[in-house]
Amino acid sequence: MEHFRLDILRHGETELSHTLRGSTDDALTQKGWQQMQQTIDDVLNVIHTHGLASWDVIITSDLQRCRLFALDLSQQLKCPMFENAMFQEMHFGDWEAVSTKHIYENTPELLAQFWQSPSTFTPPNAESLQQFQQRILSGLDELVLQAQQHHWHRVLLVSHGGVIKLLKCMAQKSHLDDLLKMTAELGQLNSFIVQNRANIRLLEQSE
Repeated sequence: MEHFRLDILRHGETELSHTLRGSTDDALTQKGWQQMQQTIDDVLNVIHTHGLASWDVIITSDLQRCRLFALDLSQQLKCPMFENAMFQEMHFGDWEAVSTKHIYENTPELLAQFWQSPSTFTPPNAESLQQFQQRILSGLDELVLQAQQHHWHRVLLVSHGGVIKLLKCMAQKSHLDDLLKMTAELGQLNSFIVQNRANIRLLEQSE
């Protein structure tokens, strides 16, 4: 069965970066845009230096901290771009756009439960981790089908930290409770080889 390379670029710093912004549609700061652009410039430099193929397509979360950069990049590279709301960040319910410091000061026991066992504790009125996983898996299934139909070999997904961490959990066959221990730095790229939802491999930075 065919596989493709999935490069996931996390959005950079945003106006609400000090909070759990989740599905809140806040904007990138100038620094956030520059973080993403620097990462892309570095990747393109490697691609061109080694004569590798660039991205066949750009997929983006519909939130502006991803979408506006993706749109600009698609115009820079003359590369098709599609929005997919399934790749949005997890929705944090009552914790949307609230800082962890504020939550800790008011309901420390709830924050502790979330950090320790996100698979069994869901913030008030939030999307559960299982619902989030199912949404991302549905988006991934759709992407696999599109890649097969259009013969995409390398896809750039502009998305969020939670999406990257979830795919890392899946690639490493880790428990969902390990999700918050995974790394996904602002404006950075993480790469995977994807065959289907059950066959995902995390690439090392040098690959």
